[in-house]
Amino acid sequence: MPEAGHKEAHAHPHVNPWIIAIAVMLGTFMEVLDTTVVNVSLPHIAGSLSATIDEATWVITSYLVANAMILPITGWLANHFGRKRLLMMSVTGFTVASFFCGLAPTLPILIFFRIVQGAAGGALVPLSQAVLLESFPPEQRGKAMGFWGQGIVVAPIVGPVLGGWLTDSYSWRWVFYINIPVGIASIIMTSLFIFDPPYIRRTASRIDYWGMGMLAVGIGSLQVMLDKGQEQDWFSSRWITALLFAAAGFMIAFVVRELYAKDPVVQLRVFRDRTYSAGVLLMTVLGFVLYGSMVLLPIWLQTLLGYPAVQAGIALAPRGIGSFIGMTVIGRIMHLFDPRKLLAAGLLLGAGTLYRLSMMNLDAGYWEFFWPQFLQGVSLAMLFVPLTTITMSNISRESMGNATSMFNLLRNLGGGIGIAGVSTLVTRFSQKQINILGAHVTAYNPKARMMMSQLEAGLRGHGASAAVAAHQSSGMMFGMVERQATILSYISVFQILALIFLAMTPLVLLMKRPSHGTKPVAAH
Repeated sequence: MPEAGHKEAHAHPHVNPWIIAIAVMLGTFMEVLDTTVVNVSLPHIAGSLSATIDEATWVITSYLVANAMILPITGWLANHFGRKRLLMMSVTGFTVASFFCGLAPTLPILIFFRIVQGAAGGALVPLSQAVLLESFPPEQRGKAMGFWGQGIVVAPIVGPVLGGWLTDSYSWRWVFYINIPVGIASIIMTSLFIFDPPYIRRTASRIDYWGMGMLAVGIGSLQVMLDKGQEQDWFSSRWITALLFAAAGFMIAFVVRELYAKDPVVQLRVFRDRTYSAGVLLMTVLGFVLYGSMVLLPIWLQTLLGYPAVQAGIALAPRGIGSFIGMTVIGRIMHLFDPRKLLAAGLLLGAGTLYRLSMMNLDAGYWEFFWPQFLQGVSLAMLFVPLTTITMSNISRESMGNATSMFNLLRNLGGGIGIAGVSTLVTRFSQKQINILGAHVTAYNPKARMMMSQLEAGLRGHGASAAVAAHQSSGMMFGMVERQATILSYISVFQILALIFLAMTPLVLLMKRPSHGTKPVAAH
């Protein structure tokens, strides 16, 4: 065994780290892409499989729940099975499940294979991050995290555009079939170029079944609650309330058990590191704002400005372009600056772009959306690359898999909370603004009365009777009020997201500046 490990340790340095980066990122990009690529295909899936839209949303929920259950135990799985073997199993399972998702004849079968797909892909993101951090020397980790961040941030933005194009041009089934060639390429490259470091070896420790069970139920309950809460009107639903108590109870029990278990499935003591804890909190908030704002803009463009689905996706492309360019540049220059300063600047720029979006109105055109989104993409690069590098700077190589698992789990949970929170706030604020604005649209308001008369006259001019014109003009007036109320609710939510970014800036002071030595990574 020592001899094999010795040979493996020497085999790894001879592989160009950028080849390793491409090998792990093929599967990771594919997995992250699948969190959003299905969204625009839901109406087609529902129609094809004789289901309602609400039933079809379980295609998304089932994937996210299975994904979230696997994320936190990735470090333990890698130590138990071996990192390379786990990567191969994950990519193979994800690719095979994608094939059967495309073939699914009924909705229950599709949901089943989406669960398999989410569970198989759950390990890919933390594994890819751990492999990249170990494959590059410390002074080049900024470049590695820039490359990794391009996949993690750009993929969810590209997903709706790609999904809309595939669905419109071919069929919703091709949203899944497109994963197959990417998965095969990833499997081949992983088998050829990725090797386990010598310290990852299967141990004879007992399996913490109780911890794994508590974690699965707690995370699963929380994810379902976040995905279905707004649809069920939150805590007016007994089902959602029960999920909340289940999530809280099982997660508290899980934390207590893992702190005292002899062989915990998740090493929570990694949070003793101040820099890591602050970084995880910032990443959770970043997930909240990133995914929350990603929900708002497509709805704004499609429901208020009348953009078709594919055109709305194209209008959202500037954020992906800004992220791609920004991460390439930041990854190359980060070693020249204190990364904490870049992080603070990214928070301030992100807050500025969100505030700029809060100044939009119903007359906004493409270019009014372009520049705030492009700069927001740049700000995400200024946040993502330094944050991932600083957060992991003090983590030992043996703890890297566990640390990246928790890091990505909380990023995903932050995103889930962001989507649920933003959707709820928009609904609540819209109802409030309709009441406020509607109070001024009465027969006693001269301007409202004049507008109503003009609408009735126009409708009668097109052949409508007086009664029909009066009825239709009232509906048109309510539609105007509703649109204005909705845009006002979006403005309020963007302002809240901007304030959240500003409030997080002081956390940067808790983080220590990483030391970028020129010595090679220890395992080399």
